[in-house]
Amino acid sequence: MPLVEPVPLVGVHELGPVHFIAIGGAGMSGIAAAYADAGVPVSGSDQADSAALRQLRERGIEVHVGHDAANLGEAATVVVSSAIREGNVELAEARRRGLRVWHRSAALGALMLGHRGVAITGTHGKTTTTGMTAQLLAELDTDPSYVIGSPLAATGRSSHIGTGEAFVVEADESDGSFLQYPAEVVAVTNIEADHLDNWGTAEHYFDGFALLCRQPLVRTVVLSADDQSAEALRPLVEGDGRRVITVGESARADVRLTDLVVDQPAARATLVAHDDAGPLQLSVPGRYNLHNAAVGYAIGRALGLPGHALRAAAEAFRGTHRRFSFVGEINGARIYDDYAHHPTEVRALLTAARPIAGQGRLVALFQPHLFTRTRDFAGAFGAALALADEVVVLDVYPAREDPIAGVTGELVADAARSAGARVTYVADKRHAPGVLARVLRPGDLALTIGAGDVTAVGPATMAQVMK
Repeated sequence: MPLVEPVPLVGVHELGPVHFIAIGGAGMSGIAAAYADAGVPVSGSDQADSAALRQLRERGIEVHVGHDAANLGEAATVVVSSAIREGNVELAEARRRGLRVWHRSAALGALMLGHRGVAITGTHGKTTTTGMTAQLLAELDTDPSYVIGSPLAATGRSSHIGTGEAFVVEADESDGSFLQYPAEVVAVTNIEADHLDNWGTAEHYFDGFALLCRQPLVRTVVLSADDQSAEALRPLVEGDGRRVITVGESARADVRLTDLVVDQPAARATLVAHDDAGPLQLSVPGRYNLHNAAVGYAIGRALGLPGHALRAAAEAFRGTHRRFSFVGEINGARIYDDYAHHPTEVRALLTAARPIAGQGRLVALFQPHLFTRTRDFAGAFGAALALADEVVVLDVYPAREDPIAGVTGELVADAARSAGARVTYVADKRHAPGVLARVLRPGDLALTIGAGDVTAVGPATMAQVMK
């Protein structure tokens, strides 16, 4: 799949009626809802019904299940994601009619026009950091607009059109579409080779972040002081009217975290900036969440907000959907669900979950996402999963990709065994709820992990046990 090329933007009210293909996707549904909130006529379609489609219908959006050329109706603009192939009948009809066809990043970029844009990107932590930042600004009564790849736990919504100046977006680096956003502030949480099916090499992937930070409108860049690759951006982007703010535990950080407590369900630390210092108390666990909050704090300061108020607001964040989300409890075992789909994310998740498991076992049920990622990182996934006491591995969730010969979830299962884990491989996801039910013991903490449809396994396991 080629990288997305930026296009010239026009205001959303110049687009006419807008039709979204695959409107129920995590990246698409929030943008579609934001367009409807902005008063633009919106319609959309997806191959299967879902909770996202039902929520969009409740907001008055015309949604179709199944793809058909007739679904376009009177649309003047059609929005697609990178997952939509040229053979899609609705996209083919849009091309035939000569309609404006935009990637979803252009649709989001158009919403940002006239605002102080904030683009949050990085290999890991984008969604949570974007959610934290949006909530921090909202808690300070600035009423920001935002579009996030997952709903906020506090509101159940992944988008909002506010009255304030700031527009906060999760900027997807996977396909290069983050270059489309008219951002004044850019934050890079970290950089670790990923999405090489699009970028080709780790060097090209890194260069994409550098290009983003050097976009003409960018005035502030927030970087991790603890991530070697992110910090390597500093000399490349500083100057020409741009300033850099670094965050992290490093003594070099402009916004520094000290005295971290990460073995509790609610992490806390002391945050020190040049003109502000004091406690940073969260309601979510993990060292990585403290780092995410520090990024949100730095963004707030770049927008002119007071440090003490930003620190105080951090505790209000309750997470986003599918980020250490509690599913339920069965027979004394707790089940959580998480979107982690890169080895570093899986390692950070299991590290954060270990103290919360207490005396119980940590059980990881993992679904690899994408054949290319499984091929490239099977060994690293296995090593990360070995942090759990019991591991269940499913087959690969293909998403936008075609199969690759010899690449299955068993590669990850074998790697986890080699790393010393107790592993069960389940080739057919339909059997996963029964396997998880048999594995669980009272006191266990189980995590269903991955970016695919593994999220359904926890509820299905509970339903099976409670029959």
